[in-house]
Amino acid sequence: MEYNFLPVCREEMQERGIEQFDFVYVIGDAYVDHPSFGHAVISRLLEAHGYTVGIISQPDWKDKKSIEVYGEPRLAFLVTGGNMDSMVNHYTVSKRLREKDSFTPGGAMGKRPDYATVVYGNLIRQSYKKIPVLIGGVEASLRRLGHYDYWSNKVKRSILLDSGGDILMYGMGERSILALAEALDSGIAVEDITFVEGTVYKTRKKEDIYDALFLPEFETISRDKESYARSFYAQYCNTDPFSGKRLAEEYPNQIYVVQNPPSKPLTRQELDDIYELPYQRAYHPAYESLGGVEAISEVKFSLTSNRGCFGGCSFCALTFHQGRIVQSRSHESMIREAEILTQDKDFKGYIHDVGGPTANFRFPACEKQLGEGVCPKKQCLFPEPCKNLKADHRDYLSLLRKLRSLPGVKKVFIRSGIRFDYLLADLDRTFLKELCQHHVSGQLKVAPEHISDQVLQCMGKPKSSVYRQFVREYENMNQKLGKKQYLVPYLMSSHPGSTLREAVELAEFLRDLGYMPQQVQDFYPTPSTISTCMYYTGLDPRTMQPVYVARNPHEKAMQRALIQYRDPRNYHLVWEALQKAGRQDLIGYDKKCLIRPGKKAEAKIGKEEQKGEMKGRRGGKRRKIRNIHKKK
Repeated sequence: MEYNFLPVCREEMQERGIEQFDFVYVIGDAYVDHPSFGHAVISRLLEAHGYTVGIISQPDWKDKKSIEVYGEPRLAFLVTGGNMDSMVNHYTVSKRLREKDSFTPGGAMGKRPDYATVVYGNLIRQSYKKIPVLIGGVEASLRRLGHYDYWSNKVKRSILLDSGGDILMYGMGERSILALAEALDSGIAVEDITFVEGTVYKTRKKEDIYDALFLPEFETISRDKESYARSFYAQYCNTDPFSGKRLAEEYPNQIYVVQNPPSKPLTRQELDDIYELPYQRAYHPAYESLGGVEAISEVKFSLTSNRGCFGGCSFCALTFHQGRIVQSRSHESMIREAEILTQDKDFKGYIHDVGGPTANFRFPACEKQLGEGVCPKKQCLFPEPCKNLKADHRDYLSLLRKLRSLPGVKKVFIRSGIRFDYLLADLDRTFLKELCQHHVSGQLKVAPEHISDQVLQCMGKPKSSVYRQFVREYENMNQKLGKKQYLVPYLMSSHPGSTLREAVELAEFLRDLGYMPQQVQDFYPTPSTISTCMYYTGLDPRTMQPVYVARNPHEKAMQRALIQYRDPRNYHLVWEALQKAGRQDLIGYDKKCLIRPGKKAEAKIGKEEQKGEMKGRRGGKRRKIRNIHKKK
């Protein structure tokens, strides 16, 4: 009898004649057997190496029986909070509960707890005191040492201690899970497995910690922000698998949490093998009656080309999780997967994305990275592209050409985002031409994030002049090709370094662009990013210089409103922001002004203008609006 999905209940375990699983995998998401979901990759990889795995998806954390459905596994419990940090999954940046959970059947909220990895680990410990518990995934990876937690507004301990876990796997865990499985299977006690790269363990034996950089004690970083910033930056500078040092952090009662150096990057063949495991590329059929799992729709007809990112954005946790060394799949592997997509009954001829963290990265930034690692205190693209940077799109272009020529493929899009500064660093504009010609559907989404050089400096992003150059070249290329295609810029409000003055500067840029975003991303202090460190400490950990931080909810609302200054609902906030920024010159009737004086009139005018823009009306409507002003 052929089984497609891994077992998700006792009945499926018995159908397969399995008396005891090697691993029981407790996950905070619905079970989706697709390589974009970490639990699918890890479980399929273990299966490929001869281990049996049972899935417990979203157990009832109030009932320990929900964790006992399979009994005790032979080797270990595996625990992950899901594809996202559970707190980001649950709450908006304003700490309001989200309306739906895309990783849960039917989008239902409340199927996983806050701090899911911690809760699941302790739930297991209620029933199984001695069995090894191995934790991993994004939530564990980004909370592996002492870290600032935005939702409780305090520095929390390593999640390894709070979860009751024995070992934490951080980063992309393929190498570490196989090494741990082999060690446990050979009979090595879990407390003696202190040698696996890409893992974190705990010990009371300081004398056994060798060749390590000792970070400031937890009690010090939890009360002193400068110490926290220095500790964080030491961690940031040791995320490279070739040059990264072992790190140790001391806790009260002589407990040490020790982070081994990161796992080495996967070879191209290893990455190909992982993506060609027998995934069903769908959610478990049991979820169909519950409404399915929405998260699969974003990736079902997309192809992952690479992992890792040398972009180095301050607000991104990729450096801590996937690392800065780019690894990519072969063309042959990508084509085989694309051919599988074309055979899906729901495939309409459109491959939605070919990319990864950054779509147009296909290999390490320079030749030395795979031998010596990345530069600990230098970035590849920031503040200027490094002289050793290898900016070359030929391999990516070749891949895209092959994919769009496949039978049944009408169009290949790029949705995961391109680095426009990397594109400009490549003197050959063939990629820009083919991007506009074949891979854009009316709009191209890019992420300048801001327009103030002061804020961009804090963000680790290129100067605004670089984005402006890209805009010019993009528009010129589309004009040459006879296409009407537009740029949709992603923008962020309230990032550290942004005062009301910089927020006004961004609003003026949007005014000149004639564009108002429908959605605005307010800066979200997620675990283990440089920007979050700035938010908490008020210091840039790279320089230890003070950074302005907008923490007051009302000021953050004003910065966000400035980006959408045309929305009548934002009038009062925009008016107040301009007053506080000393920019009353932007309140008036001149075309440079953001809003007009007179709150009631503005609200009425704003609605009229918005209505007029939607219907494409001009001239007479605006004259009528001016007359309203005169009567007032």
